[in-house]
Amino acid sequence: MKGPDIVAAEPVDPVETHDALDLEAFAPYLINRISARYNADMAEALKARGITTPQMRALAVLSVHADITVNELAVYAVMEQSTMSRTLDALESAGLVSRKARVGDARVREVALTAAGEAAFESVLPTMREAEEAMLAGIGRAERDAFLAALHTILRNIRRNPF
Repeated sequence: MKGPDIVAAEPVDPVETHDALDLEAFAPYLINRISARYNADMAEALKARGITTPQMRALAVLSVHADITVNELAVYAVMEQSTMSRTLDALESAGLVSRKARVGDARVREVALTAAGEAAFESVLPTMREAEEAMLAGIGRAERDAFLAALHTILRNIRRNPF
């Protein structure tokens, strides 16, 4: 069975469609609410494992991007530099990450998962997947694909960093 054709939406003029701010139709507000709820749920689920949400995000990014700088990691994990530094201190103390000077430029520090860090991430990945599935319950594959494509477009539209 063939699904409906996806037609590109016409650009919406916010002035034309909303005289006053309708929070339930304001994408940044909804994105923040969703993110806050997901993070709160994850924090509760991760507490038993002794891992914080910022640590989980750092482990997740490092599972995909090996040997990246602290600054790059902060961008990918959506964290302030100071929060990332404290998070990395805790992860390094727990033996889950290592920091080393970049070959050719000792001023730059690169971060990577250790074997214990990989295992820690693998232990939280099912929890992350379950939370994602709960969040997207009732949304079919085609809608999910369209949703992810829209999110990537939004990210490209607002991206200010080259990575």
